[in-house]
Amino acid sequence: MAKLTAAEVAAAEVAAGEAGAGWDRPRVLALATDEAARRAAAGVALGSWLQLGRETDQLLWGVCRGSGSKPYEVVVDPGAPAFTCSCPSRKSPCKHALALLLRWVGGGLSESPPADFAERWRQGRGRAVAETPRPTGPKGQLADPAAAAARAAARQQRVGDGLEELSRWLEDQLRGGLAGLERTGYAAFEPVAARMVDAHAPGVAGLLRAIPGELGREGWPGRVLERLAALHLLVEAHRRLPELPADLAATVRARIGYPVTRAEVLAGPGVDDDWYAVGQVDAVESRLETRRVWLRGRRSRRWALWLTFAVPGQAPDTTVTFGDRLRGRLHFYPGSGQYRAVVGERARAEPVDEAVVSLTTGLEEVAPALTTKDLAPESLAAARARYAALLAADPWASRMPAVVAVTPVPPQGAGPWRLRDRDGHCRDVVGPGADPWPLLARARGHEVPVVVEWSDAGMRPLAVLDADVPHPDRAGLLRQSA
Repeated sequence: MAKLTAAEVAAAEVAAGEAGAGWDRPRVLALATDEAARRAAAGVALGSWLQLGRETDQLLWGVCRGSGSKPYEVVVDPGAPAFTCSCPSRKSPCKHALALLLRWVGGGLSESPPADFAERWRQGRGRAVAETPRPTGPKGQLADPAAAAARAAARQQRVGDGLEELSRWLEDQLRGGLAGLERTGYAAFEPVAARMVDAHAPGVAGLLRAIPGELGREGWPGRVLERLAALHLLVEAHRRLPELPADLAATVRARIGYPVTRAEVLAGPGVDDDWYAVGQVDAVESRLETRRVWLRGRRSRRWALWLTFAVPGQAPDTTVTFGDRLRGRLHFYPGSGQYRAVVGERARAEPVDEAVVSLTTGLEEVAPALTTKDLAPESLAAARARYAALLAADPWASRMPAVVAVTPVPPQGAGPWRLRDRDGHCRDVVGPGADPWPLLARARGHEVPVVVEWSDAGMRPLAVLDADVPHPDRAGLLRQSA
């Protein structure tokens, strides 16, 4: 199994959100004694762990297979913080303790009673340590606002320095011209992307690593120039961060990669509704398995995104999957035009009773009992206007969910498949499985409501409502190949 780079792990963990209250990846890596320990910890975090667990968020432990014949026993108390490991390393914390913390902030530890060795270590630390009073905040966080403010200021300075380097790199690209980029490919972007990760700006690194994918498409110079302009805009926005409105500032911070903990998101207002999982995309991005589940609120008519990541070999998250109905509250991440949300503590997902037939497998699958009235299909012109409004609020957005009433149109010659609405407007079908034969068979030449991801390149069909026009109230969701 190929190991992920530290940059890829960083981008995924910041995007996915941190599990430990008050902790994030930069704080974990700040504990390392040197750069070698940081890099080694990123690899060990994905290594052969024979046992992993946590007691709430007060004690973490794991058994890791190392180079010796006997696995290493690792224990961490995040509240102190304090560490122990049976490995021979003289570093404190060692790479195994750092890796255990990385697994924790990435949500990779399940709650269970402490292992025997972990309990013995805790007891052996002594009553004096255990009984030393420490001022605490909500959920056991250390109440040290001054230290937190200092860390935030240091991070912003580090990000700012990195973005200034990016600005100079962007100027060099424009000064030298884009000719030749199609030959250098990823090699032209990877060094500066890695520098952005070091500068604690993994979101910017992700934007840079997405650019080479444009080089093989017709008309790539214009699209690459647009991507570079968006990066320049992000640099300028960060320079003026204190002057921006709160929502726009939150959007800029999110796109750069500033961490937002789950606790912070849950502390914000939520939206109560019956949320239906109407589309799902499983993809591999930077060798990480990404799952996007699009949800639609029945009453609020609001879209939400449940976004999760898994390393190769790890089972994908199943908190919410296609066909589920989530009853309860969703809390949305801060920022303009944000779809990404966190499931509230009292929310629960459940399959819906109505079953329909899958387009790809012919098997019955549970699907939401939504009608076309609930989903309110829109024309391509209306969806395009909504996407323009999204870009006005968040110029770095790359996708948007929609339900469009369209007819699939087969390609002529070497052209792409298209989806056409009743006004005659067309849009290209993009993404894996861009030959929507199941959709064509289901539509039978009629207009049908289709759940899609809208992007600059075109539309990616995810699911289609029941095309039985005489019985629209029987509309159920049918999954299409992603």
